[in-house]
Amino acid sequence: MGTLTIIIIATGAFLGGGAISYFVWDKAIAKKKNKIIAEASTEAEVIRKEKELQAKEKYLQLKSEHDRLINEKNQKISAAETRIQQREASITTRIEETQRMKKELDILRENLNKQLERVEKRTEELEKQHKEQIDKLEAISGYSAEEAKKELVESLQENAKSEAIGLINEIIDEAKMTANKEAKKIVLETIQRVATETAIENAVTVFNIESDELKGRIIGREGRNIRALEAATGVEIVVDDTPEAILLSAFDPVRREIARLSLHQLVTDGRIHPARIEEVVNKTKKQIEEEIIEIGKRTTIDLGVHGLHPELVRMIGKMKYRSSYGQNLLQHSREVANLSAIMASELGLNPKIAKRAGLLHDIGKVADEEPELPHAVYGMKLAEKFKEKPEICNAIGAHHDEVEMNNLISPIVQVCDAISGARPGARREIVESYIKRLKDLEALALSYPGVLKTYAIQAGRELRVIVGSEKISDADSEKLSYEIAKRVQDEMTYPGQVKITVIRETRSINYAK
Repeated sequence: MGTLTIIIIATGAFLGGGAISYFVWDKAIAKKKNKIIAEASTEAEVIRKEKELQAKEKYLQLKSEHDRLINEKNQKISAAETRIQQREASITTRIEETQRMKKELDILRENLNKQLERVEKRTEELEKQHKEQIDKLEAISGYSAEEAKKELVESLQENAKSEAIGLINEIIDEAKMTANKEAKKIVLETIQRVATETAIENAVTVFNIESDELKGRIIGREGRNIRALEAATGVEIVVDDTPEAILLSAFDPVRREIARLSLHQLVTDGRIHPARIEEVVNKTKKQIEEEIIEIGKRTTIDLGVHGLHPELVRMIGKMKYRSSYGQNLLQHSREVANLSAIMASELGLNPKIAKRAGLLHDIGKVADEEPELPHAVYGMKLAEKFKEKPEICNAIGAHHDEVEMNNLISPIVQVCDAISGARPGARREIVESYIKRLKDLEALALSYPGVLKTYAIQAGRELRVIVGSEKISDADSEKLSYEIAKRVQDEMTYPGQVKITVIRETRSINYAK
């Protein structure tokens, strides 16, 4: 029992202390709550003030930006208004100027109309006076105006014709002096800068021997040596009474050269018989072929023409043993190449292409086979075959007008070919054709009435025409020289130019007895 009492007392004591503790704890919580609320209120006030400041700053910023935009728009509007005002002022000024000019034009038009009326009246008066003068002249002369005009024209026609011929000659001379001055300068400078020797090739080569005893050895027993030599070389060997000389005759210079070298080696060696002749001729042919190639290479190097096909180089070497109208073909081609290069350079064209075309222009003459085509056309086909440029091929084919020219190099090569072939001593001219040309020239001038005698002098470069003084006047002499020159130019073919000189003289003869 005593124990149970103690437990109850203890329990009661415990319960009473808890109530006291709970009350204290609730009071502490309320105090803390009030403190938190106070702090939250303070913090909320601070945040509210910060937000108000931020909103105020944002408002001020937006207001400033708005004011700036408004100012810019106002400035643009002001500028536009200023431009409009200036334009209105300009338009107003133009309108005033137009009105002023219109008034001036009206005044000027009125003045012109008045002047035109005065001119028309004056013209009518002049026409009336002119008609009166014509009527008076017709009455005095007994001719009508048309008859007088016709007679005047007829009387002045001959004088006008003579004066016209003289004027034509002066105009032609002046045109030649002015229009062709530069061309003549270029051609003359080109010719002067290229000087080559005159080379005349014949169909016969003279082989000199030390004594006439060698002739018998060359002929051989029953002529077998000379027959073997002729058969191997294709050259006719003429052994006659000419002292210490044998003639080698052939139109092919290569064959003549092979025969000459072979004969020289045989005579030097002393062994002359058919087998030896055949051996020496074959060896000489190989040497000539090598020499031809070497000549071609040396020529291209001398002229600065590079990149040619080996076959073209060999053909260039063969030109040394060819001739055209007595002119050595290689020398002629070198001359044309140099002339073409100089002339092309003077004219501002490519001198290398011109030199190449000039060197190859006669390549068709040294072909291994005998073509049926003209040498210019065949040479053009050879150049095309060996991949030469189109302008070079055209220059080769067109230098005798057998192909139409399509570039500026072609006429240069044609002119330089003519210059090289036409210079004095370059080529032989057949005597018969030369004499016929001179006779035709004299006969042409002699066909005119009043011509007594004609003489072609200076190798056909001048024609002197002697006329009768009683049949032709001095004025007619000038007319005759012009007509003869025009007819010679139109009807005849001649190198260079022909000077026509008409001679009219009056002779009075008396005898003292």
